[in-house]
Amino acid sequence: MGNKVFSSYLRPSPFTSGDLASAMSMDRWTGVVHIPLSPGGPFFRVAASLVLSPAKTLAVPRANAILFTGDRVRGTGDPAIERLSDAAHIARVLAGKLCGETNAWVVDAARFAGPFAVYRELVPSVDGSGDPKGYDSTGFPAATGVANILAHGIAEIQNKLMGCSAKDSSVNQHPAASLSSYCPPRTIILGFSKGGVVVNQLVTELSCWASESMKNSVDVSQLNQSYSPHNLLVPTSSSNVLSSVSEFHYVDVGLNCAGAYITDQVMIKKIGDYVLHTGQNLRFVLHGTPRQWSDPNRSWVRKEKDIMLQLLRDEATRCDGKLLLSEKVYFEGRPRSLLMHFEILEAMDIS
Repeated sequence: MGNKVFSSYLRPSPFTSGDLASAMSMDRWTGVVHIPLSPGGPFFRVAASLVLSPAKTLAVPRANAILFTGDRVRGTGDPAIERLSDAAHIARVLAGKLCGETNAWVVDAARFAGPFAVYRELVPSVDGSGDPKGYDSTGFPAATGVANILAHGIAEIQNKLMGCSAKDSSVNQHPAASLSSYCPPRTIILGFSKGGVVVNQLVTELSCWASESMKNSVDVSQLNQSYSPHNLLVPTSSSNVLSSVSEFHYVDVGLNCAGAYITDQVMIKKIGDYVLHTGQNLRFVLHGTPRQWSDPNRSWVRKEKDIMLQLLRDEATRCDGKLLLSEKVYFEGRPRSLLMHFEILEAMDIS
């Protein structure tokens, strides 16, 4: 990985004209937007690195990769930890790991209880410290929230930086006559540290949504095929989000309670049924360090990881190579440290 990925910090919006020129270089727009999911509600701080067309409009991506961050860490005195605690910097790192036609989004929780990330808007079951009491798919809050975050993010970026309304920008960029030549982008979900609770919520929602869709004879493989100027850039509904997910990445996730990984056999079986029904590939990658997987004071984290991995392996055997999974260990043999927990963001292999 080249040093250029880490050469500078991203500047928060609003931008000056000089910042805009810098942000739009290298055929990407890079910056930060602040998005509420409800009027008067808290703002999600969202860092983005989006591909641009030769005309410097937002290009149609192959995929949107969305990473949810964890608890805040402040005052460590370690510049690497401070750097890798910043969503804007993580967006640049993530973009450097993706193919040139993939958008990178990094989402901070909208609420914090002291240092603790509280993703209540996406995972309503969390307590005051952001720890899950369980995962409930009712209303598909995470998928709906992701669709709204992306849609509002695209609209704000287009309005502020492209000099026209989101509607005009996207229509001009993708005239109706050419829509059939594009496919809606895939969605890649990543959860870092406590951000893994959002990944678990989305897996729970996908399991339920797919089961309901199959019972109702809905062709889930076609749900993203209704082309419009907007869903060529991002999925625009909870169904579009769930049907477009192609990968789930757990990135050194861990909690101070149970619930870091999905250990429900019935839920994982429904995921396998969904893969068999659609014939589409679905990939799970569990990335970890000794910080989480070898912590003697939180042995349940590794136990949960091992259970989920085995459940996925069992399902993969009947899914004709469509359910893909891997476990990736980083910094093995090094003493456990907070630094390695953040360094995995630079080291992780998501190819």
